[in-house]
Amino acid sequence: MELAIYNKEGKDTGRKAVLSDEVFAVDANEHAVYLDVKQYLANQRQGTHKSKERSEVSGSTRKLHKQKGGGGSRIGDINSPVLVGGGRVFGPRPRDYRFKLNQKVKQLARRSALTVAAQQGNIVVVENFEFEAPKTKEFVNFTKNLKVDGKKVLLVSANENKNVYLSARNVAGADTMRACDINTYAVLNHNAIILTEDSLDFINKL
Repeated sequence: MELAIYNKEGKDTGRKAVLSDEVFAVDANEHAVYLDVKQYLANQRQGTHKSKERSEVSGSTRKLHKQKGGGGSRIGDINSPVLVGGGRVFGPRPRDYRFKLNQKVKQLARRSALTVAAQQGNIVVVENFEFEAPKTKEFVNFTKNLKVDGKKVLLVSANENKNVYLSARNVAGADTMRACDINTYAVLNHNAIILTEDSLDFINKL
């Protein structure tokens, strides 16, 4: 697949960028994408949740009334989960939500996400550029020039550019990322993916 290369003013440079068919034209595997996104979101969880169970609730352990002969149901102490103010049954406990996923499954998921993005026309290739100073207005104009303003934009470059990062930081829905950090969730979570020329060298080998 070939795409036109634009400059940061949004003008066609007349050159073409080659997108590898091994990355941008695979048979998309929806289940692999699901697993990779599930793992990404699981890894974001802190897992510090905790609620008090019957042995941890502050309250007396006195038996409320005798076992038999009262005409009512059997009952223990005030901390019983069936009573108001009692403990919780099988409440959440601190845990680690991370799980293992094979590297080849993650690779297939990334390629599937990039393939879908390419098929939907969500990928734009720009020549390498830099901002002289961190200015949010400059990044906003950059997205307008490429006709992706108002969309959730992901700018992928080979190396981290501090001025570009600082310029994009305060724009709603805009994110910047190094090519080596690109993941399935990031690709799916943005409507427009802007790739710089130097980032393509890495992404074509994903």
